[in-house]
Amino acid sequence: MSDNSGQIANVMQERRVFPPSQEFSSQARVRSLDEYRALYDAARRDPDGFWGKLAVGQLHWFRPFTSVLQRSGHRVTWFDGGQTNLSFNCLDAQVAAGRGERTALIWEGEPGEQRTVTYRQLYEDVCRLASALQRLGVQTGDVVSIYMPMTPELVVAMLACARIGAVHSVIFGGFSSEAIADRNNDAQAKLIITADGGWRRGQILPLKQTVDAALEKSPSVQHCVVFRRIGGECPMRSGRDLWWHDLLAAGDPNFPAVPLDSEATSFILYTSGSTGKPKGIRHTTAGYNLWVKQTFQWVFDYREDDLFWCTADCGWITGHSYIVYGPLSNGARVMMYEGAPNFPAEDRFWSIIARHRVTILYTAPTAIRAFIKWGDHHVAKHDLGSLRLLGTVGEGINPEAWMWYHRTIGGERCPIVDTWWQTETGGIMMSPLPGATPTKPGSCTLPLPGVVPVIVNQSLQPVATNQGGMLCIGEPWPGMLRGIWGDEQRFVEQYWTKVPGHYLTGDNARCDEDGYYWIMGRIDDVINVAGHRLSTIEIESALVSHPQVAEAAAVGRPDEIKGQAIAVFVTVKNTPPDPRLKDELRQHVRREIGALAAPDDIRFTQALPKTRSGKIMRRLLRDIASGRESISQDTSTLEDYSILARLRDDDE
Repeated sequence: MSDNSGQIANVMQERRVFPPSQEFSSQARVRSLDEYRALYDAARRDPDGFWGKLAVGQLHWFRPFTSVLQRSGHRVTWFDGGQTNLSFNCLDAQVAAGRGERTALIWEGEPGEQRTVTYRQLYEDVCRLASALQRLGVQTGDVVSIYMPMTPELVVAMLACARIGAVHSVIFGGFSSEAIADRNNDAQAKLIITADGGWRRGQILPLKQTVDAALEKSPSVQHCVVFRRIGGECPMRSGRDLWWHDLLAAGDPNFPAVPLDSEATSFILYTSGSTGKPKGIRHTTAGYNLWVKQTFQWVFDYREDDLFWCTADCGWITGHSYIVYGPLSNGARVMMYEGAPNFPAEDRFWSIIARHRVTILYTAPTAIRAFIKWGDHHVAKHDLGSLRLLGTVGEGINPEAWMWYHRTIGGERCPIVDTWWQTETGGIMMSPLPGATPTKPGSCTLPLPGVVPVIVNQSLQPVATNQGGMLCIGEPWPGMLRGIWGDEQRFVEQYWTKVPGHYLTGDNARCDEDGYYWIMGRIDDVINVAGHRLSTIEIESALVSHPQVAEAAAVGRPDEIKGQAIAVFVTVKNTPPDPRLKDELRQHVRREIGALAAPDDIRFTQALPKTRSGKIMRRLLRDIASGRESISQDTSTLEDYSILARLRDDDE
C-alpha cells in the first residue's frame, strides 16, 4: 500500500538500549533523566530566565545586555545591548581564573613533532597577531580568510580575528585555488592568513602556492600573512606578503580585546549547496559563544583532568565549535593533530590516544567505518584505557558501526554521545547526556535544553510516532545562524519559507515511542519506490550490518515502473568481493528490512565520493546511477576527484 502523505516509512528496527553506568552517572554534571527533564522544561517554560541566567554566569560582559531574546519572524536577536568578546572568554577569562599555566593545546604534527601550548602562551600569541592585523588596517567587521594546516597557529589566527572583531572565514586546507578565490570574492576578504605548506599522508600540501594562484583572482585581498610550517623556499611578493614570525615579534603581547555587540558577526563558514555557489553561513558573538560553551559542558560532561580530542579540521564547524570556542571558553585541555588517521599506519589515532592519554574522543561515523575496514588488529596494539567517553559527529551513525565503536574502542564501558547538529545550528542540538540518557545505537536520542524539534510531512502536518518527515526547529536557540553572507533572500528561502515560523533543517527524521530522534538523511536523500518513501540511511544501515560490508551509499535512479529504483554503492572489507555477494546482499536487505528495500543495482567500489569533512556526496552518486554524462552539482568540497572517474569507468 503506497503512502501519499509525504511521510517516510520507518523500516529500521533497533531494540538495543544501553543505560549509563551508575559509576559514570554518580560523577556526571547531569545525573539522571529527571535532571535532564528539569533543565529542558525550565528552558521551554522561561527561555529568557534560563538563558539570561546562564549568559551572566558563563560569559564576561563589557556591557550587560538589556534583553535576552527578541524575535520577529525569522529575525532573531540574542542578548541585545550587551558587549562581549569570544577571544576574551577563551583567553583573558581563563588567565584571570588562574589557568595561565594550564595546558590549552597538545599538538602533534603528522611527521611526529609535539608541542604544548599554555593558556598564557596562547593569549600572548593571539594578542601579538591581533595587534599586527590591526596595524595592517584590518578593522572590526572586515573579513579575514584563513587557509592553514591544523597547527596551533590556526587557532591563534581565529582567536586574533575574534579579538579585534574581524570576521574570519576559515577555508579547509585542501581546497583548490578556485574555491579559495570564490570565497574571498564572495566575502570581499581584506587579508588572508596561510602557511608555506602542511603535511597530509606524508606529502607536503603547497598551501602558499595555492593561495598565490587564488590571489590572482581575489582583488579585495591586500595582504597575505604566511606561517613557516615546512621550511625551504617560499616565494613572497613584496608589499603584499608578510611573514607570521616577523609580525608576532613586533606585536603587543597584551593587546586588549575589543568589546563587541552581542549580534556582531563573529565568523562566516562556507558550506556546499546541492547546486550553485557555496553559501557563507553567518554566526554572531554572544549567543554562539554561550551555546558552544554550554553544550560542551552538557554533552561531553567535561572535567578538569580530561584531555578532549575532536578529530575534525577547523575548516569545518565542528572544529570551530569543539576544538576552539567551546573547549577553550571552558578552560579545557585540547588535543590537536595535523594529519591523516592512516599515516604512517592505520593505527595513528589509537597511538595518539594511548601516548597522550586522551579521555574523550569525538570523531565521525565515516572515520569509524574506515577503522572497521582497516581491521581490529590496529586497535589491539594500543592501550585505550584512558578513554571514558566517546562521541560521533557529521552524519547519522549506523547501528553496527555504533556497536563496533562501543565494543572495540570503548571496551563496553564508555558512553557514546551520538550528536546531531549542523553548520547552521552552531553547536550540538540533539545528543545523549552521558550520565543521564540511555542510548540506542543509531539514535541521537533527545533534544538539548532550548531545542524544540518538530517533524512534519510534505503537507506540513505533524507526523505520527515512528513516521519520518522533515525535521524543523520550532523555537530560537542562542547558537543559531543569523544569515547567509550577502544573500538575505537565499537565507529566507532556504531555511524559513517552506515551513512558516520554523527553521527547516534539510534533514528527515522520526521520533519513536520514547521520544528519541532518529536522523533519516537529507530531505533529498529519500527514494520513492512505488509510492513508498524510503530513507537512504536505513538501507545503508542494513547493508553495513552484513559482515563483509565496510561502507554503503544508497541513492535513487529513475525507473519507468516504480518511479525510482534503489541503487547502492558498496565498499567491502579487505578482500575483493565475491561475485555471489550481490545476491547475498539483496537477500540480507530483504531479511533486515523487507522486499521493498532490496536494491535493484549493486555496484562495488574501492571508495565513495566524500567531502573533505567525510560526508558521502550522494547527489553525485545519483548522477552516476542515473547515467548522466556530466556532473552539474557543486564539487568544490569533493576530497578526491579521481573517485568520480573510477566510478564512471566502472559504469561504462
